[in-house]
Amino acid sequence: MSKKRIVVLTGAGVSAESGIKTFRDSGGLWEEYDIMDVATPEAWERNRDLVMEFYNQRRKQLYEVEPNAAHYALAELEKDYDVRIITQNVDDLHERAGSTHVMHLHGEMKKVRSSVDENLVYTLDGWELKPGDQCEKGSQLRPHIVWFGEPVHMIPAAAELSATADIYVIIGTSLNVYPAAGLVDYVRPGTPVYLIDPAKPGAIHIPKFTFIQEKASTGTKKLVEEYL
Repeated sequence: MSKKRIVVLTGAGVSAESGIKTFRDSGGLWEEYDIMDVATPEAWERNRDLVMEFYNQRRKQLYEVEPNAAHYALAELEKDYDVRIITQNVDDLHERAGSTHVMHLHGEMKKVRSSVDENLVYTLDGWELKPGDQCEKGSQLRPHIVWFGEPVHMIPAAAELSATADIYVIIGTSLNVYPAAGLVDYVRPGTPVYLIDPAKPGAIHIPKFTFIQEKASTGTKKLVEEYL
């Protein structure tokens, strides 16, 4: 008998407990940096050194943090379920906790890619990307991150995956960021949906769901112990 499939959509709230700064919360990165200066193709063209330094510091921090209880709980679920994670996060904490099926919607912090051919993607050796680091075609390498104004190429695959869920779980995301927030629209009618977050989203368009008003670590534990 095949295992039930749990599809999990995770956001910044999952990584925040590991000490990774979120972008949108109070005290988050957007209060320190202007989006237009560090997270757009135009910023890259205008001031590559600033953009590289911004992501170098984020990448450096990633080497200093560890997965938390939420990451480990999701990995542990693979013993009894077919677990597929769709994450808006660019860290590798799900993988480091042991999850084996992780889809990154917005890129991966530890990877870089060619600035002339987005299909040329490399794992960066260490945390620092430097001016002069080039791809095989001779162009400067850039962060493998989906910037504002760039297409989220993984959305169609994520939508297809969402439609296969027997159980759908949303953890640590405001559901305010599109196109990721629209993935719940692809969940089949009647599929149990669980939402874990300290704050209930204001404008949620899921017809019926179970709300667990907890931070990611305690909420995921409660999900496993009480509902699955």
